[in-house]
Amino acid sequence: MARKQLMISMSDLPYHLGIKMRIYPSSQQKRIIAINCGVSRAVYNKLIAINSELLHLRKTGIYIQTVAERIETLELRKKKLPKYYSYMSVRDVDSLAVAQAKLNYNAAWNMFKKIHSSGVPKYHKKGVSDSYQTSCTYTTENKKKGNCTPFSGSVRFLDTKHVQLPKLGRIRISGSSYRKILAHNPNFRIGTATIKYDTSGYYLSLQIGDVAPFIDPKPKTGKITGIDLNTDNFLTDSSGNVIDNPRYYRKSLKRLKSLQRRMSRRQVRAKKEGRKLAESRNYQKSRLQAARLHQHVKNQREDFLQKLSTAYINNHDVVVLEDLRGKNLMKNHALAMSISDAGWTSFQRMLEYKAGLYGKTYIEIDKRNTTQRCHACGSIMGHNGHEKLTLKNREWDCPMCGAHHIRDYNAALNILEKGIAKLSDQEYKIIPYDSEAAS
Repeated sequence: MARKQLMISMSDLPYHLGIKMRIYPSSQQKRIIAINCGVSRAVYNKLIAINSELLHLRKTGIYIQTVAERIETLELRKKKLPKYYSYMSVRDVDSLAVAQAKLNYNAAWNMFKKIHSSGVPKYHKKGVSDSYQTSCTYTTENKKKGNCTPFSGSVRFLDTKHVQLPKLGRIRISGSSYRKILAHNPNFRIGTATIKYDTSGYYLSLQIGDVAPFIDPKPKTGKITGIDLNTDNFLTDSSGNVIDNPRYYRKSLKRLKSLQRRMSRRQVRAKKEGRKLAESRNYQKSRLQAARLHQHVKNQREDFLQKLSTAYINNHDVVVLEDLRGKNLMKNHALAMSISDAGWTSFQRMLEYKAGLYGKTYIEIDKRNTTQRCHACGSIMGHNGHEKLTLKNREWDCPMCGAHHIRDYNAALNILEKGIAKLSDQEYKIIPYDSEAAS
């Protein structure tokens, strides 16, 4: 029975999870990682360039012999890139990384066709961080024996402290999440492996699948909450809880500007002296300092959002949020920095995937009139001759019923009410906000 389950394709396995761990490559392994990152980026960019030229040639409508031959050459080159670019097939290049880069390019186009807001595939540029992706393959013998486990593929665990990766070989790892998974699901399968490096170090992410769930559902609490995300504080929920906005980026802005000014001065000096920036040690030092600070802010925000989202999923059966379009909100130059610093979109996605992981429910509702509507009587500001609320109005009195509202708490109650409307088969009691108890 177990053998048949193991032969199911990765995409057909019912449960999937991503696990991340830190890796500690040697100097030789770091060189190979850099090579594969560069080749993976080059494959992606070559496909963009080839398809752009093909589109231009076909739009001209001129089918003379030279154009037809060029189209045929480009189509052939697209299928066999390593044949035309020899650096893609050198000894240290993982052939599966080349294939995976092609799959990622096709996936980007498919995403654009489904969701046009995602945009067409764009050129990848080199920076202080980079990554490449490879696949885990199993031998025919392992497939016949049903021995497709995390200890038998081309990407495999050697023990709890080491993994084996194509071209890289044995490499040391550390972390806690993968050890829990190995103990809970010892026969899961590995799909893809992503090797990434940035200013904080080197990391390995595995996409895994199994016929059994990786994490047991959390116990039911019988609670439902509506959450209003805002810039004054990070969030206010329908129980009256207010979470302050940590503003990690703004707190680091002074230090960041100082580092960027220093980097700019060293860049100008190197150019005046005719030195290449890649060879200017002082410029590279200040560039890395700025990059590390950016990474530190990112890690702080990630840690805050992960802990907060986990707390809400653990303590509630249903979490309701507005369907905020972060990309559209960022067009407001007055609020763009505050919104990006808060990380609303990341928080929404964390709640969404954790709700599915732990057997809870996540709901997004239409954001229309959640702030302008009086929860007590249902009247909407901006109608019947009443002025619309602005960002300055943190508290207000309803002109129709006279109810006094704290802006964010009223919005959270409206969000909760819309969420309950989507749960017709369940009833939840809304506990009114007690300002004295909250203080």
